[in-house]
Amino acid sequence: MKPFRRLILSIALSMVSLTGAMAQDIAQIAKSDPLVISGAIGTTNTFYHSTGYQYSSPFQSTIWANLNVSVYGIAMPFSLFYSNSDFSFDYPHFSLNLSPTYKEWHGYFGQSSIAFSPYVMNMSFNGVGVEYQGKRLRGGIFYGRLRNAINDNPEDPHARQPQYKRLAWGLKVGYGSNDHYLDLYFLRAYDALSSIDESWRQRVNPQSNLVLGLRGHARITKWLSLSANAATSLFTSDTRAQSVPSDKLQRWDKVFDAKYTSNMRFAGDANLNFSLRGINASLSYRVVQPDYTSLGTYYMSNNYQSLGITAGTHLFRKISLSGSFSLQSDNLSGKQLYTTKGYVYNANASTRLGKVSLNLRYNGYLQRQYDGMTRVNDTTRVNRIMHSIGASAGYSFGEDDLRHSISLSGGWNKNKDLNRFAMGMSDVSTNSAGATYSLTVEPWRTDFGASLHHQQSRGYNTRYTSDILTLTAGRSFFEEGNLHLQASLNVIYNKMSHVRENMSLGGDFSAGYTLKQYHTFSLNASVARSNDVNFTGNDEMYNITETQIGLSYTYTFSLFEIKRKIKDETTKTL
Repeated sequence: MKPFRRLILSIALSMVSLTGAMAQDIAQIAKSDPLVISGAIGTTNTFYHSTGYQYSSPFQSTIWANLNVSVYGIAMPFSLFYSNSDFSFDYPHFSLNLSPTYKEWHGYFGQSSIAFSPYVMNMSFNGVGVEYQGKRLRGGIFYGRLRNAINDNPEDPHARQPQYKRLAWGLKVGYGSNDHYLDLYFLRAYDALSSIDESWRQRVNPQSNLVLGLRGHARITKWLSLSANAATSLFTSDTRAQSVPSDKLQRWDKVFDAKYTSNMRFAGDANLNFSLRGINASLSYRVVQPDYTSLGTYYMSNNYQSLGITAGTHLFRKISLSGSFSLQSDNLSGKQLYTTKGYVYNANASTRLGKVSLNLRYNGYLQRQYDGMTRVNDTTRVNRIMHSIGASAGYSFGEDDLRHSISLSGGWNKNKDLNRFAMGMSDVSTNSAGATYSLTVEPWRTDFGASLHHQQSRGYNTRYTSDILTLTAGRSFFEEGNLHLQASLNVIYNKMSHVRENMSLGGDFSAGYTLKQYHTFSLNASVARSNDVNFTGNDEMYNITETQIGLSYTYTFSLFEIKRKIKDETTKTL
């Protein structure tokens, strides 16, 4: 095929898209059926009754319908929904997006996104762009709209918060391989002052931004590498402010007009990576200065720095070990009233010995408060530690016709205030344990299950206990397995010290039947009884029975199809 024809075909195949439709693989459009119209209709009817408070209507009926029109794999869904006088109708919303490719070149037209440094830009844009990806040299440029204007009537009492239309252009260029590379990023973003009503402009300030980013990677040895990512942002919070009278700055006013509301901030990170003889480790540092802002990002935390280390290895090819430790602190400018430091650490160990799997984990967090512009009051100083330890084990055995699975789990969590003046009113510790067993009888196409979970929490002069027992059974019938029955029983016991004891008993039953792959019937029924089981002061208002029954029907159909013609290609042997 000629290069021009390949380019035209690439443009045609990259046409998209429909808002709300399932994501399409553009390369598969030419291989999809030209036209397929299918859909489904159904209804769900529910009865609900409670001897206590009615959480929903006694009777609820729902009717819905879906119609999907697929043109060369691009789905256009229509839906209709009606329930107890509520009616809604939804249809596809169209937007054009062209992404043609030719050799190392990639074009963008419409709603698109180009990979940039996370400190510079991670938003999509609506505009035009082009990207080049060679073996070593790469680059890209774009121009478009980052967000639409919100310009409701100022006299409307329910008007939305106004916002300016935001435009941006940017470029990137890089050179290198996976082991050694260097990339440069540039972004210029600004708000269009005339995009909202003049009366709104006194309430919302137009902003502008210029961001320069640099990212690189170097492999020092086979087992040691260094990567870094940094950016500098020039941000103006109000472009209507007076310009700074400086000859040096005015030379660049066509790129960025420095105002008295402008500031320059820095953000970056560096990682030293180590990998040798099955040991992987990384030492990282990150800093984001106060008020660092890039209009090309959705949200970014600032005013903090962090230092961390992670490591992992395998012992005897069966045991996996990993852990990490990091320190994070804020108030980099020293202008906050207080400085907060946090220490995060964790460790994990797991192994699999035949049919047995084991896992151990620990997570910890320590938070402390220090002086800033103001001295911290010792009686209110934040000094808190949190621990979390968990363990789990699993064992599976049996043959294809009869399979068993057993799992055990346990955990301990503690949240404690370390301030020596604290009364312990916010201290909480929790213990938990659980056991689960499942059995599959393949000749009967039947599953059984049982689980028991216990949890106890202790707080300031309070203790809460919860025990849950669950039994389940399910079976499929007929050769096709198109009838399936499922039943479960739940027993729940809750106790809160000095308050009350409560026991709940619940049962659920469901049945589903499929007829000729087009008709689906389902029945769901549940009954739950909650009882106040205090020995003294039994309160009938807490003895509640809830009943719910639901019946559903769904019919799926295919109205019209135009199938793709598949050429029968045969190879002739001479």
